Amino acid sequence: MKEKNSVIQLIVCGAAGRMGSRILELAARDSSFEIVGAIESKQSPCLGQEIGSVIKIPGGQQKISISSDVSAIIDRANVLIDFTQPDATLEHVQEAVQAKKPVVIGTTGLSHTQMNELEEAAKKIAIVQAPNMSVGMNLVFKLAELLGARLDDSYDCEITETHHRFKNDAPSGSALEIAKRVAKARKVDLDREAVYGRKGFTGERKAGSIGIHALRGGDIPGEHTLSFMTQGEMLQVTHRASSRDAFAQGALRAARFISDKKHGLYNMQDVLGL
Repeated sequence: MKEKNSVIQLIVCGAAGRMGSRILELAARDSSFEIVGAIESKQSPCLGQEIGSVIKIPGGQQKISISSDVSAIIDRANVLIDFTQPDATLEHVQEAVQAKKPVVIGTTGLSHTQMNELEEAAKKIAIVQAPNMSVGMNLVFKLAELLGARLDDSYDCEITETHHRFKNDAPSGSALEIAKRVAKARKVDLDREAVYGRKGFTGERKAGSIGIHALRGGDIPGEHTLSFMTQGEMLQVTHRASSRDAFAQGALRAARFISDKKHGLYNMQDVLGL
């Protein structure tokens, strides 16, 4: 078994993206990691460039060239971190299964079918999959369970999330995770109770429904608010990210957690001991 205090050889998929680049920068400054690979899509203009010319990182690790071929470099790694798109993530996971390498997945927008594929892959390799890797957001997930269990459907539940204009999926994976936690705590079917936005003459709000709303604009890294409202009072829990560092540090923490594990599907609650 690999020692926990040994250096973790890391490949980052989505290396030139907003999250991938930040993970690379933080990993390059952390003596517990060595960057051994950087992956981007075949359409990326960054292919073939050294990561030091794309991302500000110190030392010899900046000489690593950005590639689109995971299979060519996966044997160098102890852990893959993937922040890409759902189809690309599943391709990278299949490569990891062949090479028996653990994977940390921060990709959002995964379908039920794709999640089932991850569950099958996790029988062979270790996977951490989470819609949000910050400590604060994962505490919000726990609070959603607690509040959902304590506040019945006389409390109207609404979830709002705001992200930068470039985000591809809506609602965010984190907003959906909050909704899932509330629904599970209330012992209801989210597919039946969820209301995604409202328009027109909607009539009176249905008791027990869970509203989920997405805002997009500017460069906002992420903001989520869970609201419970009833006659005479409102309770709100808000998580506001001021940068992507909390998510990137969480991904590196997940990489440390999973580096010596052989198989299993984990989430950030497992990583954080929540």
